[in-house]
Amino acid sequence: MFSRHHRKTKILFGLSDIVLVALAFELAYQTRTNLPFERVFYLVVPVRGLLLGVAALAWPLAGVWLNVYERLDAEKQPVIVRDTLRQCVVGGVAVILIEYLLRLDLSRSFLGLFLVYAWIALCLFRLNAPRLAGWFRRGFGQPYYVLVAGTGPRGRKLGEALERAADYGVQLNGFLAADGVDGARKITLGKTYAVHPLDQLPVLLAREVIDEIIFSVDGKRLSELEEVLLLCEEEGIRTRVAVDFFPHVHSDVYFDKLRTIPLLTFSAAPHDEVRLMLKRVGDVAIASASLVLLSPFMILIGLLIRLTSPGPVIFRQVRCGLNGRRFVFYKFRSMCQNAEELKPALQHLNQKRTAFKIARDPRVTALGRFLRKFSIDEWPQLWNILRGDMSLVGPRPPVPDEVHLYERWQRRRLRMRPGLTCLWALEGRDTLDFDSWIKKDLEYIDNWSLALDWKILFRTIPHVLSGKGAH
Repeated sequence: MFSRHHRKTKILFGLSDIVLVALAFELAYQTRTNLPFERVFYLVVPVRGLLLGVAALAWPLAGVWLNVYERLDAEKQPVIVRDTLRQCVVGGVAVILIEYLLRLDLSRSFLGLFLVYAWIALCLFRLNAPRLAGWFRRGFGQPYYVLVAGTGPRGRKLGEALERAADYGVQLNGFLAADGVDGARKITLGKTYAVHPLDQLPVLLAREVIDEIIFSVDGKRLSELEEVLLLCEEEGIRTRVAVDFFPHVHSDVYFDKLRTIPLLTFSAAPHDEVRLMLKRVGDVAIASASLVLLSPFMILIGLLIRLTSPGPVIFRQVRCGLNGRRFVFYKFRSMCQNAEELKPALQHLNQKRTAFKIARDPRVTALGRFLRKFSIDEWPQLWNILRGDMSLVGPRPPVPDEVHLYERWQRRRLRMRPGLTCLWALEGRDTLDFDSWIKKDLEYIDNWSLALDWKILFRTIPHVLSGKGAH
């Protein structure tokens, strides 16, 4: 499905969620009030309206948070069923939280019925959405005719993708021999399509309905097709260019403009400004609240550090942040005062490649070992988060000397703001090898979402409290 169709579909699915959840709420309410239970269940109109409003708001927000709407056209039924269940669980938690805050004492059977009805209704609608869309278009809409310019393997692959979008009203109208590939006059995919010569395009546009032409040709041939593109512009035909002539580039590709200059953008790291802004707002809010709550304990820890070993309370070190920006990194000092000076003499004990880690580092003080075990030494990094150097979740910030030793593919971990906790911290913390660190960081970057951040945060808390995997 084209991205503009996908955007419309996400909006329609969000609106349908509101309607279906409202219907499920009403059906669950009517079912519960008519069940012959000993306890009579009844909601006054204001409370009923409040709960219905909370549910109608919670479900679409949960869908956005969990990226459910991004995968509804994935054509994988188990994925749709699973994501819908997760969305209903999050929406149900929101309703239960409101019940707890307002002390409403709702019927458990009503809540159970509501969640089950909502899940069934959403699943039935989403699993049948392509057929419903096709029926609607056949009855009230018109097909959207697309011509593919290119008959090679990439053009055929594009044609197959357009065939799969048929339920959404997109119809493949044929192929245009525009890529210099000699082929047959017909191409057979799900159906058989005509292949038109490039010089016959003006006649074809005058004779047939063509809403759009997608060029799937080698990048070197684009300049040769300038006259064809100008012809399409004069005719008012929408044109697109498939950029899969970079087959090994897995970045997100999107179009942007710098004033009047068009830019084709490849992004190998998250670039959604809205979601990144929400991530930053959450970082500031949680870091601020945490500093206020932890400040008495941090003062106590500072006093203990000064009393148990000579040297400053806070250890400062230059680290590399987003895209290699350097910043001063703060930790409670957990080593002896001259730890950095002793590092060369201990290099032979290093257990990691590139990074420097020793299982029983002799430079660590007795108090420092305790602080490290439960990650208490990391608390001052909340200030780094407030400053914007770091985030709550992200790859751990490396020192510049390590970055100089990175292989090219490893440098992509710098394309995300570094974090207080990360994905590999949940998989063994200091017990993992360096390459596993990097691969986990890249896995986080490739799959990043706000929901993943919260999942990592919630899993980090018990992991840190147990002291598992720390040296």
